[in-house]
Amino acid sequence: MKKKLLFLFAFFFFFFLTGCGKQNANDVSKDFDKSIHKLKGYQIEGKLEIVNNDDVYNYDVVVSYKQKDFYKVSLKNVANNHEQIILKNQEGVYVLTPSLNKSFKFQSDWPYSNSQIYLLESLRDDIKNDDSREFKKNKNTYEFVTRVNYPNNRKLTSQRIVLDKNLKPKTVKVLNEEKIPQMTMVFTDIDYSPTFKKDFFELDIAMKSAKVEEEVVETSKIDETIYPLLTPAGTKLVSEERVEKTNGERVIMTFEGEKPFLLVEETANVSDELTVIPTYGDIYRLMDTLGVMTDNSLTWTSAGIEYYLVSDVMNSSELVEIAQSINVLPTMK
Repeated sequence: MKKKLLFLFAFFFFFFLTGCGKQNANDVSKDFDKSIHKLKGYQIEGKLEIVNNDDVYNYDVVVSYKQKDFYKVSLKNVANNHEQIILKNQEGVYVLTPSLNKSFKFQSDWPYSNSQIYLLESLRDDIKNDDSREFKKNKNTYEFVTRVNYPNNRKLTSQRIVLDKNLKPKTVKVLNEEKIPQMTMVFTDIDYSPTFKKDFFELDIAMKSAKVEEEVVETSKIDETIYPLLTPAGTKLVSEERVEKTNGERVIMTFEGEKPFLLVEETANVSDELTVIPTYGDIYRLMDTLGVMTDNSLTWTSAGIEYYLVSDVMNSSELVEIAQSINVLPTMK
């Protein structure tokens, strides 16, 4: 009888250890899926670090989500207070630049077209859909390593997601082929039951509610042209033209050779009224700003200069490499 009781005790003790406490990847993945699926909304605060060669960019991030398909993502550069907002509502997807009072409007399937380091649904799907994922249970955390989908940056290959014991994300690191972190998101606060005003996700309200702390100095002249530090082999600058425009100046650079391209730089102006610019393309994070990516062009604004890069022969990855090499701030007056 004692042996039988000991056997039953040992059996139930073993069952308790193995059956409870989310011991394997499938259990944790399913429970994480359920916890996200039942949410009617959430609000996240965190810190995002992006590495670009020798440069490091840091952002304060606030993500607001309301079921279904309402998103507002605020990204504020810690160094210069430059804030941009990704907004998705019933009318479409927008990228807002409050300091310029301008917005790009996209016909886009964002955020479902690629991985998103700061969105819970994206992290859930990356875990759930990766059959080759790696999993490790630590003392107070669960850790997944999964593939990522960043179509315009093939150097980003995987991510390490750390969840706490309550299945809330703690950190996400997106890694390159050498397993070196290129993006790191640290979640500092997650609210699973936020309250949003009825008009919280409206375009004009989002723009008006943004606190503009960035000092924008409008200028009518580009004192020093900024050249890309990287150009394709066999391609060189053949012409540079300065053109006066209303309240500013435009520089048009033509590069010819094996992989020709055009680079336009012009002074940015603050709009008196909210300006919405219809845009074909996808949202792309480029160094210290959000840009617009199409099949053959890249558009972005940085440090008071608007850039337009286009080529009929280069792919998006090649355009990004050139754009990332344009990182010398101009002197303006």
